[in-house]
Amino acid sequence: MLTRHAALGRKLAVTTLLLLALAAVSPLGNLLLYPLESRFPAWDPSRGAPDGIIVLGGSIDTDLSAAHRTPVVSHAADRLLAPAELARRYPKARIVFTGGTANLVSTESREADYSAPILESLGIPKERLILERDSRNTWENAIFTKQLVSPKPGERWLLVTSAFHMPRSMGIFRKAGFNVEAYPVDWRMGGRDDLFAFTRVGGDGLARTDVAVREWIGLLTYRVMGRTGELLPGPATD
Repeated sequence: MLTRHAALGRKLAVTTLLLLALAAVSPLGNLLLYPLESRFPAWDPSRGAPDGIIVLGGSIDTDLSAAHRTPVVSHAADRLLAPAELARRYPKARIVFTGGTANLVSTESREADYSAPILESLGIPKERLILERDSRNTWENAIFTKQLVSPKPGERWLLVTSAFHMPRSMGIFRKAGFNVEAYPVDWRMGGRDDLFAFTRVGGDGLARTDVAVREWIGLLTYRVMGRTGELLPGPATD
């Protein structure tokens, strides 16, 4: 706005503030998030015990964990709590945690290394844990985990991740040739009743919008790259 284009600069500033307010307090985040979170229903335990449980990383802040020399859970703690309960319910199932680091510079701190002590403290014996610590994204989660566990035909594997991340994750695992069943956790919305709810200033509306936009961009990008078979993967049809 300090140039001869000041008028355009003022318009851009006002537009930016309006979009920020729209994302922060309007139902925009809910409208973007709901189709993601509602795509896969809760897992049905009546079909029998699973042979294995795969837990996607994304809960641990590796930089903070390294700095404080202790696991730091930044968000999505349900991804760590759910497998502990499943491990108690299904004592014969193998437990796999897959997650390395997404950092391009510092690659020494691996999420799997910090997640293991948490899972052990929640009651999962060390000998039951299988750690995949080299993956940097969901595509590598699928590829490296498949190589690590060599799933056999007829085995049933659960995939534990945030509900909003489940469509992309399921599409990636299917593309990788690893048949898994969705076990969504870490919901950010209560359901359809929240669709048109406004958020108070300082609430989590902006966070929901940010999460949803990033996930939709991820879905589009992975579809273009051929790492998923459809834009919004859904439950398999029998």
